[in-house]
Amino acid sequence: MVPGEENQLVPKEIENAAEEPRVLCIIQDTTNSKTVSERITLNLPASTPVRKLFEDVANKVGYINGTFDLTRGNGVNTADMAPLDHTSDKSLLDANFEPGKKNFLHLTDKDGEPPQMLLEDSNNVDDSVHDRFIGPLPREGSVASTNDYVSQNYSYSSILNKSETGYVGLVNQAMTCYLNSLLQTLFMTPEFRNALYKWEFEDSEEDPVTSIPYQLQRLFVLLQTSKKRAIETTDVTRSFGWDSSEAWQQHDVQELCRVMFDALEQKWKQTEQADLINELYQGKLKDYVRCLECGYEGWRIDTYLDIPLVIRPYGSSQAFASVEEALHAFIQPEILDGPNQYFCERCKKKCDARKGLRFLHFPYLLTLQLKRFDFDYTTMHRIKLNDRMSFPEELDMSTFIDIEDEKSPQTESCTDSGAENEGSCHSDQMSNDFSTDDAVDEGICLESNSGSEKISKPGLEKNSLMYELFSVMVHSGSAAGGHYYACIKSFSDDQWYSFNDQHVSRITQEDIKKTHGGSSGSRGYYSSAFASSTNAYMLIYRLKDPTRNAKFLEVDEYPEHIKNLVQKERELEEQEKRQREIERNTCKIKLFCLHPVKQVMMENKLEVHKDKTLKEAVEMAYKMMDLEDVIPLDCCRLVKYDEFHDYLERSYEGEEDTPMGLLLGGVKSTYMFDLLLETRKPDQIFQSYKPGEVMVKVHVVDLKAETVAAPVTVRAYLNQTVTEFKQLISKATHLPADSMRIVLERCYNDLRLLSMPSKTLKAEGFFRSNKVFVESSETVDHQAAFTDSHLWKLLDRHANTIRLFVLLPEQSPGSYSKRTAYQKAGGDSGNVDDDCERVKGPAGNLKSVDAILEESTEKLKSLSLQQQQQDGDNGDSSKSTETSDFENIESPLNERGSSTSVDNRELEQHIQTSDPENFQSEERSDSDVNNDRSTSSVDSDILSSSHSSDTLCNADSAQIPLANGLDSHSITSSRRTKANEGKKETWDTAEEDSGTDSEYDESGKSRGDMQYMYFKADPYTADEGSGEGHKWLMVHVDKRITLAAFKQHLEPFVGVLSSHFKVFRVYTSNQEFETVRLNETLSSFSDDNKITIRLGRALKKGEYRVKVCQLLVNEQEPCKFLLDAVFAKGMTVRQSKEELIPQLREQCGLDLSIDRFRLRKKTWKNPGTVFLDYHIYEEDINISSNWEVFLEVLDGVEKMKSMSQLAILTRRWRPAEMKLDPFQELVLESNSVDELREKLSEISGIPLEDIEFAKGRGTFPCDISVLDIHQDLDWNPKVSTLNVWPLYICDDGAVIFYRDRTEEVMELTDEQRNELMKKESSRLQKTGHRVTYSPRKEKALKIYLDGAPNKDVAQD
Repeated sequence: MVPGEENQLVPKEIENAAEEPRVLCIIQDTTNSKTVSERITLNLPASTPVRKLFEDVANKVGYINGTFDLTRGNGVNTADMAPLDHTSDKSLLDANFEPGKKNFLHLTDKDGEPPQMLLEDSNNVDDSVHDRFIGPLPREGSVASTNDYVSQNYSYSSILNKSETGYVGLVNQAMTCYLNSLLQTLFMTPEFRNALYKWEFEDSEEDPVTSIPYQLQRLFVLLQTSKKRAIETTDVTRSFGWDSSEAWQQHDVQELCRVMFDALEQKWKQTEQADLINELYQGKLKDYVRCLECGYEGWRIDTYLDIPLVIRPYGSSQAFASVEEALHAFIQPEILDGPNQYFCERCKKKCDARKGLRFLHFPYLLTLQLKRFDFDYTTMHRIKLNDRMSFPEELDMSTFIDIEDEKSPQTESCTDSGAENEGSCHSDQMSNDFSTDDAVDEGICLESNSGSEKISKPGLEKNSLMYELFSVMVHSGSAAGGHYYACIKSFSDDQWYSFNDQHVSRITQEDIKKTHGGSSGSRGYYSSAFASSTNAYMLIYRLKDPTRNAKFLEVDEYPEHIKNLVQKERELEEQEKRQREIERNTCKIKLFCLHPVKQVMMENKLEVHKDKTLKEAVEMAYKMMDLEDVIPLDCCRLVKYDEFHDYLERSYEGEEDTPMGLLLGGVKSTYMFDLLLETRKPDQIFQSYKPGEVMVKVHVVDLKAETVAAPVTVRAYLNQTVTEFKQLISKATHLPADSMRIVLERCYNDLRLLSMPSKTLKAEGFFRSNKVFVESSETVDHQAAFTDSHLWKLLDRHANTIRLFVLLPEQSPGSYSKRTAYQKAGGDSGNVDDDCERVKGPAGNLKSVDAILEESTEKLKSLSLQQQQQDGDNGDSSKSTETSDFENIESPLNERGSSTSVDNRELEQHIQTSDPENFQSEERSDSDVNNDRSTSSVDSDILSSSHSSDTLCNADSAQIPLANGLDSHSITSSRRTKANEGKKETWDTAEEDSGTDSEYDESGKSRGDMQYMYFKADPYTADEGSGEGHKWLMVHVDKRITLAAFKQHLEPFVGVLSSHFKVFRVYTSNQEFETVRLNETLSSFSDDNKITIRLGRALKKGEYRVKVCQLLVNEQEPCKFLLDAVFAKGMTVRQSKEELIPQLREQCGLDLSIDRFRLRKKTWKNPGTVFLDYHIYEEDINISSNWEVFLEVLDGVEKMKSMSQLAILTRRWRPAEMKLDPFQELVLESNSVDELREKLSEISGIPLEDIEFAKGRGTFPCDISVLDIHQDLDWNPKVSTLNVWPLYICDDGAVIFYRDRTEEVMELTDEQRNELMKKESSRLQKTGHRVTYSPRKEKALKIYLDGAPNKDVAQD
């Protein structure tokens, strides 16, 4: 039990309550009526009747008593427990409840029907109360709770009922709590709400979707009249021009307030509300400078919408104790002396002066922003100041008004005191001390009209400037993020409420005091950088003036358009309520159907009302699956189906008129089963499926033809014996039961022979859905051990065979209507094909690869001619494995579902890889080849195909029959195939995976055990558009075969040896990745994967495939892919350049001499170390898989001669012209800064003492906007060498910007700056670089007046 829970729950109904035993009841709601499962606890006297228990539970959960059941659980399964009688007067003690212990009960559906919710208007509140509602509804006996408003637990059903306070909350879209706080504050402001109601929307002038005032009007009407607990704000944010991504952006509530007010002013132009914002929220102040020698004062009048108050004075560790102290500090003048002296127009010299602010006029609604967010310049982090700052409930502002200025403003106004240059100050300037680009950062720029407005003079009496607090916007969290909510006082009943998104609750004055802030302990100035606390952030006061203080409009005072809007919204809400009721009574269940013609399993979602009959549901499913023109309706029915196990649970004979709610067990959010729309042919009848039966898919195996037939479905019972099961299968397959062998595939590749006739199916491991193989031939195979039998071998092959589609290269010379059998020289076969014979000399030396390739290709061509002459002579010869294996092959599409003739048998091969020269181990150079031939990085997990662990169970999914009737599977298997040495079996040999990249030991001998792997290839006609003009193969292969053996099998079809072509795996995105690890199996491949064969020499040991890209330092895209090359260990850079020259000429059209280009290191797009001609790969230069190098064309002779030199790319910045010169390379003999300056002076003509330089940032070419480069880079670092902080230049390729320090920056007009900003933004976006390298992390808050974002990139 939760500590203190019992004390909270004990009702004080009788004096001797402590003496009577009590029963603790824990009730779990297991129905689907609510999206969140509720759990309630009741602590009742033992004498409480069961009837009273039901009443208490109904009141707690909000259900109608009598529409639900309570079942005793005590933590165990309640399926067999009888429900309690809700009318029983029997006491809990007599009903076997245990006092002093936990008694668990489950609240369940009654008779399959979900509980009925209490009506939303069942709180006895008349609709008229809602109509005239201004403040909260009265609640008798309510006790204010200090922690109600911080509760975040709620369910969807709870937001359908109005809060007990009578107020409606707002749903948080994701991170829109700041918006909700401001909207609730505006709604609770009588003057703002009434003025908004008086504004009338004109349909003819504007789209209602994009009209901000209209959407606010609708929201306020819903907040005032809706019966829901909370409503959405999506319509309001849509009118702002925001999309769903904006809901995930956190913003500042004060920033939102300013931007929203600006937007409303723009929308309300030329209306009665045009000056509403200024009338309510705008104040005025004087910004002045007074000369201390002559008394001359220059000043200007500024307006403000809020007053920003700092928490701590700059540099101080002590915060202001109260808002009053902060206000005094705000108007406290500062002395301008020393270097900060002010130039006095009267004295005509710089003089000491006093500079400050004076309040001239306070607005009707005074907004104070407590600036709790600061910036720590030592850690470079934003921080939040959680110091305590108190604020009064009533604030007297008369002490801060400048009465002197109100009576007689200074007449000696200085027109050139700086006011004109600075322009008029507005709230968006005052409230953001760090703002440097208001035109870009702020949502809408508001023009000041202080010059045309007269300063209203409030009365000078003290009471005339008394303000009362009515809204506190609270921030809970840190500078990194947090949550906003509002504490608002209602002017109707002077009661404080917490508006925390969808939760509205009463709070007290004590709760308001908790928002003053404060933290324990004495800490430093920036100690709260990541602290999280809850404190006030914005305060809104209203002037206490009975003549101006308004009340909310009554219903009869509503303008006519608001009355119409109220009626419209009420009708929409009622319609939504009816729709929810329909949804609550709709069964939603997965629906499957095997298309009777296409034989494809279709899936959909059936949504049917619980009162619809099964017959009506069948008709709905029939139309949903588009079967009207395919099959008659009476040939369809719905059956209970388990899609995971592919199991038909039961059929519904004779229940066509039964409601679906009863058949499905009520309306639930999810069901543990599915429905299948079963079809039949007109001349067939439906089979009856009874609960308790198991489904068995029976595959008939033909040992002679070596085929596995398509499955036949039978239904059996778990208590049947194996003998009875054989009789059942015999009837279905017409096979003799006496000689029948049954093999159960329990899990993937787990084959079990059912050899005990008296054993039950349950004992043998049968489940709901099963798969068996049966065979009834009278052969000696029955006498062999199962794992040595032909049957086991055939099933093992069946389980591990996958189908692959192989795209052959165009140059392939092989015949595609026939196949050539490669057989071992010296083997048992009498027909040896010399075209692929591995030839050794007397000393065992191997022929060169080129010689073998040339000889093999010539012989393959001659073989093709022989094949064309012998088309009709090979039909019978293919029956023997010792004769030629050319075959006449029909289209595989015509062979599906039928056994293959003897003339069409799979190729029987015995290839043993014993020639290491032909299978040189490839290095791990998993280079990818994309369609666009561009560089890309590939995850090693994709390219590496190591052995997977055995799959536990074989999901009996739809299988694709092979050409010989086998079913293809794609599940990784363990190596179960046995070696059958000395036998002439229809299997091919491959190497055992050794787990390394090399298949051979140091002596060159094979380390793998010989295994027999199935391989069969047929010509295939691909779909249109997929490789037109290319030749395709459909290959059925045992996925346990190694890549080396697989390539060897493909040799006759490709026409070259396996060492001279490459295998690329094609993924769903049509990206191709090379598969290079010869000793790994095809276990990572699955059915219908595509493979592309490309001609080209495969890598030998010590070779690496390298991507060569051209470096173009002064081009917009400095990196251009050229070609793939092969570099070898021990090769010099010059040798690799010699090999590249002809390739560059042929493939890229670059005719280069060996001394006119260089190779250099490439790290992503950054140029690095220059490789010198004498460098050796793997000795001087580390080389690895996926390696990339830059090729750089030289303008002249190579200047880099030694590794001690340093090649740097320099670029001159010309501030007077606002442009950057092209790159120039400097070769330094040392890392001295002085040498760098000298070389820069030499190439630019700038005097040595005027040279300033800075290191570029980011990725090459280190692009930066010309508007930022002059101030953003770290110019002229105080270092003597380049290899120290902040430069850290230790390698070639660094970028250095330099300039003439005497050159002044060009003066730009606003128009020129904006134009240049657009050009720079466009340029940097094209090159993939950001406009600035000190971007503001938070997205600027904007409201778009046309309802759509501005596409101007300059504003982004």
